[in-house]
Amino acid sequence: MIEDIHPSVARVRAALGQLGGNPDLVRKLDQSARTSAEAAAALGVSVAQIVNSLVFLAVGEFDEFPVLVLSSGGHRVDLNLIASAFGVTEVKKADADLVKSATGFAIGGVSPIGHTSKIPTVIDLDLGIFEEVWAAGGHPYWVYPTSLEQLVEMTKAPAVIVSATPLIK
Repeated sequence: MIEDIHPSVARVRAALGQLGGNPDLVRKLDQSARTSAEAAAALGVSVAQIVNSLVFLAVGEFDEFPVLVLSSGGHRVDLNLIASAFGVTEVKKADADLVKSATGFAIGGVSPIGHTSKIPTVIDLDLGIFEEVWAAGGHPYWVYPTSLEQLVEMTKAPAVIVSATPLIK
């Protein structure tokens, strides 16, 4: 019997297939992967191998808009570096409503792909330290393996420095 999957997970699987990835790699865990620590524990990998999908509100001189930062779970992102990457004066942490409206995903399940609307994105360059990293699959219990190269290819986003501190492996 085929397990019913959440519509958000189905959206990620479809996006993976459309972007040349393997949708069958999206898998359900036995425990929540809502945080990078939970995901790392469930997968038996370093927290630095978990892709955090962080939504911020970018504040420019004339407008505000949501942005996505795909960072290593081993980093604390530097808001000044993020603002600079998006060419704005400031970035603020997004609330749950903005995260959902900007991506179509709830906090804890925000995938790098499969968003319901286009969102400017940057990717943590340090994810390239690892051959394999793990990203949310659209729901807190679902994840999939990927790499920096695949994230750049699929999102068309640049890899940039997102933290001024060393990566915690």
